[in-house]
Amino acid sequence: MQSVEQARLAVRHERATSVLANNRSAGRKLAVAESCTGGMVAVALTDIAGSSDVFSAGFVTYSAHAKKAQLDVSSEILETFGEVSLATAWAMAAGALTNSDADVAVAITGIAGPGGGSEKKPVGQVVFARALRGQDPDDYFTQRVQFESADRAAIRHHATLFALDLLQPDGDALRPSEDITLLAP
Repeated sequence: MQSVEQARLAVRHERATSVLANNRSAGRKLAVAESCTGGMVAVALTDIAGSSDVFSAGFVTYSAHAKKAQLDVSSEILETFGEVSLATAWAMAAGALTNSDADVAVAITGIAGPGGGSEKKPVGQVVFARALRGQDPDDYFTQRVQFESADRAAIRHHATLFALDLLQPDGDALRPSEDITLLAP
């Protein structure tokens, strides 16, 4: 019988394999900018042999300073909206494109818990952005997701899966979206 962690790794591997294959077929390179997932998306992709022809760059920007230094997120955005916000995720995705040769970039920032949440930004709130090179920045996909769980590992796992799904080529048609709530068992 598989442990929960083994099952999660298997699902991430399957999704990452699909992301790499589909983007390889499309002739595209990928970048990720991660905060609360701490590099889990990059690990999922680079665990697969041959990923270097598709995966261009991964930025783990856990602090505000790292977001500014590595991704060019402005102090004004961080001070006005906070690190867990649509504006910050948008700027992280834009910065990942600017600072790599990727065609598609996904950014993730959130509160994985168990602490650190507030009434306005509770544990489990994760914000995503997806940017496509050449796309009008006003059309970058952004979405705030409330993962219903108090389990840090579950929140980070489900955020990683959500980000991997955003890297699929069929995500090109996505536009800014409404907030959603998802279970994170």
